[in-house]
Amino acid sequence: MAQPFVLPDFYVPYPARLNPHVEAARSHTREWARTMGMLEGSGVWEEHDLESHDYALLCSYTHPDCGAEALSLVTDWYTWVFFFDDHFLEVFKRTQDRSGGKAYLDRLPLFMPSDPVTAVPEPTNPVEAGLADLWRRTVPAMSPAWRERFAEATEALLYESLWELDNINEGRVANPVEYIEMRRKVGGAPWSAGLVEYAAGAEVPEQVAGSRPLLVLRDAFSDAVHLRNDLFSYQREVEDEGENSNGVLVLERFLGCTTQEAAEAVNDLLTSRLQQFENTALTEVPGLCLEKGLGPAECAAVAAYAKGLQDWQSGGHEWHLRSSRYMNEAVEKGPSRLDGVLGTSALDVRTLFGRPAAARLRAHTHVPHQHVGASLLPEFDLPYPLSLSPHHGEARRLSVDWAERMGLLEDVWDRPMLEGFDFALCSAGLDPDGTLEELELSAEWLTWGTYGDDYYPLVFGRPRDLAGARQCTERLKTCMPVEEPATGPGLAVSPMERALADLWARTAGPLQREARGRLRDAIDLMLDSWLWELHNQAQHRVPDPVDYIEMRRRTFGSDLTMLLCRLRQADALPPGVYRTGTVTRLENSAADYAALVNDLFSYQKEIEVEGEVHNGVLVLQKFFDCDYPTAVAMVDDLMRGRLRQFEHVKKHEVPLLYEDFDLDAKGRAAFGAYLRELEDWLAGVLNWHRSVRRYGEGDVHAGSGTALLRRGPAGIGTSAARLAALLGSAAR
Repeated sequence: MAQPFVLPDFYVPYPARLNPHVEAARSHTREWARTMGMLEGSGVWEEHDLESHDYALLCSYTHPDCGAEALSLVTDWYTWVFFFDDHFLEVFKRTQDRSGGKAYLDRLPLFMPSDPVTAVPEPTNPVEAGLADLWRRTVPAMSPAWRERFAEATEALLYESLWELDNINEGRVANPVEYIEMRRKVGGAPWSAGLVEYAAGAEVPEQVAGSRPLLVLRDAFSDAVHLRNDLFSYQREVEDEGENSNGVLVLERFLGCTTQEAAEAVNDLLTSRLQQFENTALTEVPGLCLEKGLGPAECAAVAAYAKGLQDWQSGGHEWHLRSSRYMNEAVEKGPSRLDGVLGTSALDVRTLFGRPAAARLRAHTHVPHQHVGASLLPEFDLPYPLSLSPHHGEARRLSVDWAERMGLLEDVWDRPMLEGFDFALCSAGLDPDGTLEELELSAEWLTWGTYGDDYYPLVFGRPRDLAGARQCTERLKTCMPVEEPATGPGLAVSPMERALADLWARTAGPLQREARGRLRDAIDLMLDSWLWELHNQAQHRVPDPVDYIEMRRRTFGSDLTMLLCRLRQADALPPGVYRTGTVTRLENSAADYAALVNDLFSYQKEIEVEGEVHNGVLVLQKFFDCDYPTAVAMVDDLMRGRLRQFEHVKKHEVPLLYEDFDLDAKGRAAFGAYLRELEDWLAGVLNWHRSVRRYGEGDVHAGSGTALLRRGPAGIGTSAARLAALLGSAAR
């Protein structure tokens, strides 16, 4: 069968190496798979399937330095996960049996108890038997924290197979952002990262495991692994198996281009994710280790983990070139070793130049303050009606008076400027049924968040004062005591601290202690995201598109406002509802739509006036090397895709969520109210951007924009927009 496209030139900067214990792993895994019932009689594999896939070769390339016993165990894990994938395909995907697939998946977590001595059920199929055996052999060597993380990654890999099955049943192809997020879970690379910790003997210290730099290493690694697999497996998955979950197909549909062009675009994104991995490892991880006070052994473990992920990338590429499972007939293959040490796929210097080098150069050579003219705006076909609170005018007066009392109008802003911004109008659309008190509080959160987002780039970004920014951030965090919220104002000194402490006392005070802790964590994420922006500003680096989209939710305040929305409905809904993929997809698609609305409206202000590098339109310009109108059209397409996803989840996934959690009428009504709040938020954000004096061509150079031009803050304008939708009603 002819290949559907020519494989592109891959960016593989590190040499692949082969573990010397490969033959022992092959022999061991063959017998293990037979013992578990995965070969003859399974209806999925025969011995020749296992031999041709050669998972021992995969693991020997991806874990080149571990011992024979560890390599055999890791190989068993990969044999199990690939068998699961093929078993689920044959039994449930091909038959489109969702209910049977869910029942099958519901049993698997029972074989991963947090306490390894806990009894597990009797296995009923090879997947259950293999998982029980692997868990028993692996977890004694790892800490409880690792067990929890690895079990979570394994469950995500298993359960999100239902997402793939649902898309196949509906004949649906995901949008690019949705696909990247879901592919991480379904594709299993976060799970692979956990096995890197085991094989490299480099368990990540618990105090940094959840930090942004380590999560970015894991996610960039995951995306690169999956995008590479999509290129090699397109023919098998799309043409043979009828899969819809393939990155080449996703971009082919999204960009409206040929399969070859989509393959090149996927490879460009793969390159970008590898370069993001490198940037994070070199510029963020060392500082993290220093900041957290890690000892030498802990720092060495983090370094070994990063190296293990790097080894996996090169080794995984080498295996894809050789496995019969993939489309690789036209690829030239050299010997597996050179002088007994190196694989050859990474030795072509062309992979270090050409498109990869050009992409890296574009990201670091943006010329600031270019004249771009008025922001180009597409047609916004938002289907949700706008409702405005009658308290808008009074809330505007009260919130501006509050900002003046707090001292927020003494440096970056002045009163006419803030009145032109009219954050109360945004609040009036976000919470149309709120009381005057709730609307005022909402507008004041908007004021504080946007002030901070303007303040940080101006005060810390231009002089590259990252240490000062960290100190300021830590002081702001002290103004939000979880135990005694009312004591925050006593700790405040600067206007920004006083304003935050006041808002914290009024908002967190009525909440229970556990809810306050989650609220504090969400605000911390937003504060830390401002440091991420400064980090890029210091490098003069336009962010990677995936990193940008995901961090934009934090700079936009999404984590915080979504949490508060959940708290309002907490009594009527089981806590597990909000941990589902359904809710994540609803929230992320809505957050991305609104953030990109802001990027479109604020383009002239940010690019021409402020010299910003954080704008979604600019990110796509640099990634695709295209002009401004083309990037605007692509952002518009992405927004429409995210809105279609929001509607798709409402129509197809929410009813399944009701069934899965057996929600009664009260629970369904509460979730329906939560959905309407998200719709109000979208309509209110769009109306505010259309109406206020902040983004128009006249505003960015005159009137309310005069202070922006004179003093030059580099905010993106609505980082706290998500705050207003829900903070004003948090105590309701």
